[in-house]
Amino acid sequence: MSTDVLGVLVIARNGDRYEFYQNPLTYQTAWTESTPLGASQSHHLGSFLRSVYLTGSSPSCIEDMSRELVDNHELHVHAKAGGEGPVIFDSAIALLQGLYPPNPANKVTLANETTVVAPLGGYQYIPIETVDPANDRSLEPWVGCPAFEQHIADVYASSEFKAVAKGAQPFFGAVRDYVFGRPTTLENAWNIFDYINTQLTHNQSYAHRLPPTLVEQARGLANFHENAIFSSKDVGGIGNLAGRTILHSIIKSLERLAFNGDPLQFHMIETSYHPFISLFHMLELAKHNPELAAIPNYASALAFELRRGPPPEDRDFVKIKFKNGSSDNFQTYHAFGHKADIPVTEFIYRLENYAITSTKQWAATCSVGYHDPYPFAQIGSQQGATSTVFAACAAILFVGAFALAKYIKRSRAKKQYIQLPDDEARVATQPMAEKARRPL
Repeated sequence: MSTDVLGVLVIARNGDRYEFYQNPLTYQTAWTESTPLGASQSHHLGSFLRSVYLTGSSPSCIEDMSRELVDNHELHVHAKAGGEGPVIFDSAIALLQGLYPPNPANKVTLANETTVVAPLGGYQYIPIETVDPANDRSLEPWVGCPAFEQHIADVYASSEFKAVAKGAQPFFGAVRDYVFGRPTTLENAWNIFDYINTQLTHNQSYAHRLPPTLVEQARGLANFHENAIFSSKDVGGIGNLAGRTILHSIIKSLERLAFNGDPLQFHMIETSYHPFISLFHMLELAKHNPELAAIPNYASALAFELRRGPPPEDRDFVKIKFKNGSSDNFQTYHAFGHKADIPVTEFIYRLENYAITSTKQWAATCSVGYHDPYPFAQIGSQQGATSTVFAACAAILFVGAFALAKYIKRSRAKKQYIQLPDDEARVATQPMAEKARRPL
């Protein structure tokens, strides 16, 4: 139904990395690092996105966007800086290398008529804004959230979870010798799968020993586990927390893409797998496509294309596409049971009331005590650095006020005088603090 692509928001998962432990009760994480394989996967995804959105022969090409040399007003990039350490940032860099590869035209001519090409054959340096959970909860809202931890406990106590755990006992007995002391329980399903999958990829001797069916069984149980944790039947439920915080960025991006006066045409968010699961449920994609109720593969991408409807339509529509890691192309999915692209106005209307837009709202959702002099500071892509900026400004003002007070105190001290009883002359006195500071 819809035609020209006006702009796109792409949410991308990081590439391969080494083992990544998540606490089954709190989802606190341990350190990990990216791998050359992960960088290659993300670079391949970047090249794919270039072929879709920056190639003139593609039906999804963004016509007015710079294709060879990046215009940083048109492209905005965010990367999660929480759990998984530098992995997600590394993946963002690799993806951008594929999206805008080195170009010899990335050069400058100096006043002396010397031409200088950027290093590495014209490497294009694209700014990446990191999203630190200490300042912005949009990409990692579940850590440090008591209400989410209670949700995890409720999932583990549910009859469905206990039934699956009971049925999985033969698997846990078989896999015990291959996970080397790690708890073999359904609660620990993510860590079991991640360990096996990592070893199977990077450890040849382990790969030769592992029975062929164990990794798929581990994957199935991890999918069940993560889908139960990061979803809720109610769109506004606590299980959808990962989707509700990133939703604010999605809506604001679509609004910016739709506004003719805004140069933004491509917004890329590099993050972990968690919000994918929540969004698939919130948009009712998993309801009609059960295969999406699972952990997306490395270097997966979820795209929200803003498209202009064909004449006589005078409306913009959202086309949703998903590429599950190694799959060759995007697959199109329709939100809320639609049979075609959804009008952007309906998309926003259905979801905006569920978006968590401020740290204060996140704290209320998580049942966290919260006090901040700027309680309505927004979270998400548009205002992610607000708290940091406010803190920096406050620090500068404090230092300035302290210095001014000290200057005034010294000035007043120098102007203190004593009236001698027998002399009209005025003699200036020095403060005690000044006397004490004689050179040694």
